[in-house]
Formats: sequence, C-alpha cells, structure tokens
Amino acid sequence: MIKDGKIWVGSTEDGRELYLLPSMANRHGLVAGATGTGKTVTLKVLSESFSEMGVPVFVADVKGDIAGIAFPGSMSGDMDARMEKFGLTEAGFTFEGYPVTLWDIYGEKGIPLRTTITEMGPILLARILGLNELQSNVLSIVFKIADDGGLLLVDTKDLKAMLNFVQQNAASLAAEYGKIAPATIGAIVRALVALEVAGGDRFFFEPALNISDFLTVGEGGRGMINILDSGSLINDGTLYSTFLLWLLSELFDKLPEVGDLPKPKMVFFFDEAHLLFKGASKTLLDKIEQVVKLVRSKGVGIFFCTQNPRDIPDGILAQLGNKIQHGLHAYTPADMRAVKAAADSFRPNPAFRTLDTIQNLGTGEAVVSFLDGDGIPGMCEKAAILPPKSRFGAIADDERDLQIKSSLLYTRYFEAHDPESAYEFLQRRDVELAEQAEKARLEAEAAKAQAAADKKAAQEAAAAERAAQRKAEAEERAKKRAIKSVASTVAGTVGREAGKAVGDNFGSLGKTVGGNLGASLGRNILGTLFKI
Repeated sequence: MIKDGKIWVGSTEDGRELYLLPSMANRHGLVAGATGTGKTVTLKVLSESFSEMGVPVFVADVKGDIAGIAFPGSMSGDMDARMEKFGLTEAGFTFEGYPVTLWDIYGEKGIPLRTTITEMGPILLARILGLNELQSNVLSIVFKIADDGGLLLVDTKDLKAMLNFVQQNAASLAAEYGKIAPATIGAIVRALVALEVAGGDRFFFEPALNISDFLTVGEGGRGMINILDSGSLINDGTLYSTFLLWLLSELFDKLPEVGDLPKPKMVFFFDEAHLLFKGASKTLLDKIEQVVKLVRSKGVGIFFCTQNPRDIPDGILAQLGNKIQHGLHAYTPADMRAVKAAADSFRPNPAFRTLDTIQNLGTGEAVVSFLDGDGIPGMCEKAAILPPKSRFGAIADDERDLQIKSSLLYTRYFEAHDPESAYEFLQRRDVELAEQAEKARLEAEAAKAQAAADKKAAQEAAAAERAAQRKAEAEERAKKRAIKSVASTVAGTVGREAGKAVGDNFGSLGKTVGGNLGASLGRNILGTLFKI
C-alpha cells in the first residue's frame, strides 16, 4: 500500500509504520520463511504496491495462488480484524484488482512465453542440459560455428542439425575450432533429446519474448503484473531456474544504464529461489552474482523468495539490502544454525533478541529491515505485514481464460511459427550437395559412356581402315598379277615371233628354237623393265 510516496509494508506492535523506500527497491531484497508463514501474502502486498506506483512487476507463481491479484479481495472476519488492527479504513484501504498478464512456458495456463536457442546462449543452455565442463565448452564452440556461418538457432531441431553438421565435418573444422570428439557431440544430442521428451522444446520457438513487453502499464497507469505460472515448470527445477536467469540476463543486456532512480523500472520476485542455485557450477554462480550486482544500475530490483536465507549464496545474499524474515523453526542442531545465521544477518535491535523472535513469529508476522535513504540497513523490527487488497487464493479456469485472451499480447505470442533457420539451411544444403553429387555421378557416367563410345568408334574406324588397306593391297597385288600375266603373254608372243624371224635363217628347227628362245628373252626383258 502506498502512503506518502512510500510502500507501507507493515507495522510494529506499538503502531509504528514500516516503509520500503521506492528509491531503494533496486538494492534488491529477500523474503524468507517456512511454509505457511505468510511469504505469499508479503509478495502480493509488495507487488500491489509497486503496481500502484506504475512499476511493472514479474512474479513466478509456483503454487498458483498469485493470479488472484487480478481481482478485488473481499471482507471476512479475519480481514475485518486486520483492517481494524492497522487502521486501514482511515488510511484509505479499498479492495481492488490489478492489471495482470498471465504467462506459461507450456502455453497451458497463460500466454506462451518463448525464447530462441541463440538468445538463451550456450552457458544457460548447458545448465538446462546438465552438461559437464568439456561438453559445455564444445557447445560454446558449436554456437561459435553457427554464428560465424550466419546460422540462426531458433529451436532444438536447429541445434541438433548444427551438432550433426559439426560431427560430420569435424576434420575440416579442427584447424580453426579445435578437435571435437564424436562422443562429446553424441552426449549433447542425447541431453537435447531428453529435454525435448520433457517438453522443454516448447520453450524454444518464435516469436521470442520481447523483454520490453514486460515493461508496460495497465489501466490507470498501474504497472503490469506479469505472472509466470510455474506449477508444472517447478517439476524441472533446472529449466525453471535457467529461464528466470535468462530473463535477468535479457534485462541486463537490453536495458540502458540509469543509475539510482526515484523508483525502479521493474521489480522481479523469484519464488523458490533455492532452485536458482541448486547444482549450479561456479561459472554460473559467478554470472548470477554479476547480474544481481550490476542490474541495479539498470533500475531493476530483485526479490528472492525462499524458506531459508542460507539457500542464497553469500556473495548474492550480501547484495540484498531489504529483508523480510518470516518464521523459522529449529528442530535439529542444523536447523538452529540456519536460524542463527538468519538472525545474524540483521542489524540487532536492543529491544528484543532476533534469534528468539524469528522462532516465535506467527503467521503474517516478520522481522523486517529496510534500507534508509542513504542505503544503510535499518535496525530490525518485529512487524505484522499488511493484508493484500486483492483476492486470496487461486482463480477459476474461466477467469484465467478470460484474463489470457483479453491481453493485448495474446495475439502476438499465442501462435508459434518456425522461421528459416539453421535446420532449414543445412537441410537445403544437404539436398543441394546430394543433387550436386548425383549430377557429378551422372556426368561421370556420361563421360565414361562417351569415352567408351569414342573408343569403340575409334576401334571400328581403325579396323575399317585396316580392312580398306588390306583390300587395296589385295587389289594392287591382283592388278600386278594381271599386268604381269598380260605382259608375260605379250612379251612371249613378241619374243617368239622375233625368234621365229631370226630362226627362219636356220630352217625349220631354227624357227622353232628361235621362237621359244625369243619368247623367253622377251619375257625377261619386259620383267626387268617393268618389274612384273
């Protein structure tokens, strides 16, 4: 509740009002306490107050009872007593609802809330997948290869396609990116498939959340209260925590530096905050601590809600200047050490012993310490927390459905779509390579067939040439034989007649001998002259 420009959170037993200064809200805070001690009521009171100041709020709703903040509360016997106790009627307290946008990663109890693989980044994604250090390093290399190639990683199938590409081309990539073992790629793919089976793949899709859509106001200039239904998401603590860390990282990356403001630009409430740090690597813890330290300069306040302050690492706990500690009970020596640690984190109040007070707080009571105007932690006080103005408890399904569909963001984010990204590019590349390989194969086969045809044609031409040559030679020989025969006959006849003429001088015998001798001489002379 806003009073005199400050957030009235509760009052002490002697009636002093305790305020959270809006200018100190970006110094972060802690709301802790055992189950059933009133943390959810405190969270709603703070959320309502920030909304009244025009500050957008994000709340992770684990138990499903925050959504009632959209509807006015109602009077009851307990509420009547509390209003009288705090003098709320005189202070202008009225029941009212607040502008709300309901979100759900799975799109079942709110507007689908999505991001892309690229925007999530390798560090947070490695945490979701439960990768070891070596596998995380390889995943970072895969992101680098995709970035160098201008390939957008939108959903899990894009990342699987990229992993397969790296595995198939590991040898050619080794010179620039180092050797990547197939076994490591296989381990990452298996973890990715397990995430898909668990439904985490629905978180990675377009349209991705534009973080500026959280920084809106509703009717009357009240800050929008963005409620993420985390009832089913909490079953996968890693996905839940990684998503919330991604939101913080997005705010840190996208918002400009503004320094200290009269009031924050946005406030986050992370319920079940212990899940943010459970099983986190040192690298991730360092990143969380860095974001928590630096995001205050972006005008963002973070309130961690958990059962015990020891759930928060010391480096981060030291950044939480505003503390609201509900009841803690000690049943074992370990529990007692935890309560003592919680008590020691407060600036002591000589009026009571903090350790004993924390163990004896009733429902709706808390030990409170807020930062003053100079950023100095105030002395702790025992206080009763104000009641919320909105409805207690969960809302009906039809009320939830109406809230979802009446949001201006419903049409923007409800329908998922799959843009051109790494999967489509690599699939098209594989098709093109296959087509090129097939074309090369057909061209090679055609060239081989042409070569065989050319060889056969050459062989046939050579054979025809040889046959023609043999025929010409045979014809030449036949011609020569014919000429020789004719010439021989002619020569013989001529010689014989000449011999006979000579032989006439020797009588009948001389004629005969001369004729035969002349024929022989004629043939010899012609054979010598014409080589026949």
